[in-house]
Amino acid sequence: MFIAMNRFRVVPGSEEAFETVWRERQGRLAEVPGYIEFHLLKGPAKDDHTLYASHAVWQSEAHFLDWTRSEQFRAAHANAGQSKVNYLGGPQFEGFEVVFHEDSQGKRIAGD
Repeated sequence: MFIAMNRFRVVPGSEEAFETVWRERQGRLAEVPGYIEFHLLKGPAKDDHTLYASHAVWQSEAHFLDWTRSEQFRAAHANAGQSKVNYLGGPQFEGFEVVFHEDSQGKRIAGD
């Protein structure tokens, strides 16, 4: 498994607009092989920003990379930069290979 995350520092007052952009956009992730799930996470608020992270789980890093080269990726990001959201800098990407995970029954499963 592979987890792809982007961190966003959203300027105070733009949080609702940021969340609306994500709620209303057609993500197209489910159309691509290897996609498992997606989460939009809201973190702590600081004086100059509120932290958000997008968190997508993939079967493998190769599946994630295929997504980034796909027509679905281009379509999902076609309007990026046209929103009225104010950011501190651009998104910060972080990719993680899953070493193991633990399910809701407490069973630990090795990563792929």
